[in-house]
Amino acid sequence: MSNKTDSNIYTILFAIGMVVVVGALLAFTAASLKPTITKNVELEKQQNILYAMGVNENDESSANFVSTDVAPELFKKYIAKQLVIQGGEVSEDDEAYLIDIKKQKAIGKDNPADRKLPLFVGEKDGQTYYVAPIYGKGLWDAIWGYVSLDENMVIQGAYFDHKGETPGLGANIKERFFMDDFIGEHLLGENGNFKGVDVAKGNADPKNENKTDNEVDAIAGATITGNGVTAMIKSDLKLYKPYFDNLKNN
Repeated sequence: MSNKTDSNIYTILFAIGMVVVVGALLAFTAASLKPTITKNVELEKQQNILYAMGVNENDESSANFVSTDVAPELFKKYIAKQLVIQGGEVSEDDEAYLIDIKKQKAIGKDNPADRKLPLFVGEKDGQTYYVAPIYGKGLWDAIWGYVSLDENMVIQGAYFDHKGETPGLGANIKERFFMDDFIGEHLLGENGNFKGVDVAKGNADPKNENKTDNEVDAIAGATITGNGVTAMIKSDLKLYKPYFDNLKNN
């Protein structure tokens, strides 16, 4: 007589049971970890913003955030205001750093006036910094960053990151030798129009001594990732120009 456990019905019921049990365990694990994941995302955003305005633990060559233990305290210390620009209107929002930039960029494609643009006003050593987030596409996946500006839209600092760029090539956008090149670069042209900064292959200024040419040297072998950085700087930071125009006129 055959064993009941050898029947097709038993196999199907057993498989269904395992799916239910594993699914329940995964759902429980995800729910349990959600607060921790959310908190880590918040801390990372604070670290990114602080890094862009020069509040970091960099050594001679490496890019290092402030620790997660002190990030919230330093964020409160250095970020004087969090602004949201939407449809030409500017408002304050103490949780503007939590705005989903990817989602807002998608909204802006269809309804530009509905897009929320966060801007973080920082104060450090008597200088005012305006930190704006940017988001784009690299070779393989998303790239993003935070760029710190002065009132003339001259870059004071930058932090870039990526989801899946090639190690040793496109992934180097988060290395200091690349990010530091942006410091001092002008986003505006001589006549005050917005030009952005090109990550230029064959740049005639490899030492990056000319800060008004709207170019930085590209990373060898990472042309598409560099083009992505160029594109997100031009598309996203240009949206802040009316704010800075108004800032200078008041």
